[in-house]
Amino acid sequence: MRQVEARDLDRCYRIETESYEGDEAATRDKIRIRIETFPQAFLVAEMDGEVAGFINAGAADVVEMEDEAFKELVGHDPDGAHLVILSVVVHPDWQGRGLAGALMRAFVERARQWRKTSIQLMCRERHVPLYEKLGYAYVRPSPSLHGGMVWHEMQLLL
Repeated sequence: MRQVEARDLDRCYRIETESYEGDEAATRDKIRIRIETFPQAFLVAEMDGEVAGFINAGAADVVEMEDEAFKELVGHDPDGAHLVILSVVVHPDWQGRGLAGALMRAFVERARQWRKTSIQLMCRERHVPLYEKLGYAYVRPSPSLHGGMVWHEMQLLL
């Protein structure tokens, strides 16, 4: 696990587009903005010398999960009390090997070191049990219409 570097942009974009369905994947420009704006909260996992997955987030004092502009870190404050995960993604070749869980645990450790209050995320229904296993509590169905899909909000209090 390491902090993202500018040279990781194209690989992260490929992983995002190959792993997410339809319009739920972030654009290359959104990923670039996340790398440039808050690289401290953008971790990559390398396997065999190549980025195999990553997690990234923004921070804020007030979180509105359905805020689409936040995906481009509009309203982001690195000193904000809450982290909002924007992507947790593992390339299909590396899925099923525990890499997403390892990324999540490393991210939680960083959040605790930064003395954040919570980590929040939105996920598809099929991922709710995974996040519950990692200690996240189910909050509610999200009003977000991102990608034309149904989302669920989850939270981990730190």
